Amino acid sequence: MNINDLANSIEGKIVGSDDYYQNQEFTGRFTLLNDSSTGDIVIRHWINGKGIEIAADKKISCLITQNPKDGAVETADRLNFPLIVTDKIELANAYALKWTINNYSPDSTNIIITGTNGKSTTSHLIYHILDNAGFKVFTNTDSESEFNTLIDPMVSKMISDEVKNKGDLDYLVVEVSEVQGWLDKLMKNHAALMSDAISPDVAVITNIAMDHIGLVNSVEDVFNEISKVPDVLGDGICILNYDDELVRKLNSNNSFYWSMTNHDVDLYFDDGIYYEGDRIIDFDDLPFSSNHFIQNILSAVGACISLGIDLDSIKHGVKSYTALNRRFMKLHDKPLIIDDFAHNPDGIKNTVNESIKLLKDNQTLFVVCSIRGSRGVEINKLNVNALVDVLNDDCKLILSSSNDVVDNLNYVSDDERNIFFNVLDKNNIDYKHFDNLKECLFETYNSANDNDIILLIGAQGMDLAGFILDKLLSA
Repeated sequence: MNINDLANSIEGKIVGSDDYYQNQEFTGRFTLLNDSSTGDIVIRHWINGKGIEIAADKKISCLITQNPKDGAVETADRLNFPLIVTDKIELANAYALKWTINNYSPDSTNIIITGTNGKSTTSHLIYHILDNAGFKVFTNTDSESEFNTLIDPMVSKMISDEVKNKGDLDYLVVEVSEVQGWLDKLMKNHAALMSDAISPDVAVITNIAMDHIGLVNSVEDVFNEISKVPDVLGDGICILNYDDELVRKLNSNNSFYWSMTNHDVDLYFDDGIYYEGDRIIDFDDLPFSSNHFIQNILSAVGACISLGIDLDSIKHGVKSYTALNRRFMKLHDKPLIIDDFAHNPDGIKNTVNESIKLLKDNQTLFVVCSIRGSRGVEINKLNVNALVDVLNDDCKLILSSSNDVVDNLNYVSDDERNIFFNVLDKNNIDYKHFDNLKECLFETYNSANDNDIILLIGAQGMDLAGFILDKLLSA
C-alpha cells in the first residue's frame, strides 16, 4: 500500500513525511494508538503533539486523524512523521475495514445487521448458529456493546488478529449502527458506507425507529440513513421485517421477508417458527417467549436460511442459544428481577409490555429506569413518553440518575432529569427518583414482595445493576 494512494482514497492530506515513518513497511494491521506496534497504521479522531511523539516512538507506519490539535502538525513536521489529515474519519475506518477483509478474509461469507432495535441479539444469534454448526465465525457483537461500533479501527484490528491467531474464517457477522456520528455531528450514510466496505452477501434490517436524537431528528431521517444499505447489497439477500411499515418501503433486489402476523411470507411465527408452511422450530424450543425477541430469532433464522445452513443446524443453534447480558435477563427468582438494555422508545415499550404479561393477580411490576445521561432532552422526552404509554395500575415507576456509577460522558443533566419529572407530573404518574443506583436498587428490592417483578431498564446508567444486586443479595 502506497501512502499517497492511502491518503487519496480517504480524501486526506499528508503532513510531515510523504513515506512511511523510518521506512517501516505497513504490517497490514489498522489499530488504536495504545495497542499499536511497529509498522501498524493508527486511526484516531483527534491527536495532539504528545500523541505524535508516542506514535513516532512506537515506529508505527503512519497515523490518520480528523482533528490534529495542540501542536500535532508541527510535531509531525519536526519528526518527519507521516500524519494524514482527513475531513471524514469515517472514510479512513471504512477503508481500513475493506482493506482488512480483502487481505485477511477474502473468501469469507459476510453478513451485516443494522436497524434501530435488536441488532446485538440478532447478530449474536447468527454467530451462535454458525459457530454451533462447526463454522469458524467472527462477530463484533459483545455483551457490553463495547466493540459493535465502526467509528474506530477496532473491528479491523480484531479481524486481522483473529485470522492471525486462529486461521481463515468462514463467516463475518458484523453489526452496523443504523445512525452514527461524532461530537453530535451526523456521519451521513454511515450504514451504507460501512456495509459497502464489508461487501455483505446477506444484510439484515431489523426495524426503523427513533434513537440517536440530535444526530437525526425524525424517523424519516433514520429511514433515509438505512434506505441506502440495500443499494450496496446488489443481488445479495436482504432480510426484512415485514411487520415494520418503513422496512417494507425499502427497495431491495432480493428480499426475504419474515413476519409475526402475515402467514403469506416464507418465514413467520405462529405457535412456533414456520418456513414455507412447515414448522421448523417448536415454541418450546425457543430461548425466548417475548415478541420482540422472537422477532430477533426470525431475523437470525432468515439470515441463516439465506446462507444455505441446513434447518436441523438452525434449529439446534436456536434451541441451545443463551442470551447476551442485559437482554431480558433473569437475575433473581423471588422477587423475579429482569434486566434489559431497553434504552429507546420502542425498546422500552416492548420490554415493559412483555413484563406486564408476566404479572398474575396481586403482583406488582416495579419498573426501574435509568435516565439517559448526556444524550439530550429529546431522547429522554421520547423515553419518558414511552413509559407513560405503557405503564398501568399494576406498575410502580422508580427512576435513577445513577450518579454513583456513570462517568462524565453519561452524567444526567438537570434538563434531562427535569423532562422526566415534568412529563410524569403532567400525566399524573407517581414515581420515585434516586440520585444513586445503589440506593435505588436497595430501596426497590426491600419494597418488593417475593411474588412481585422488578424490571431494570436503561443504558449505561443501568449497566452495573447486576453487579450491585449480586453484592446486595449475597450480603
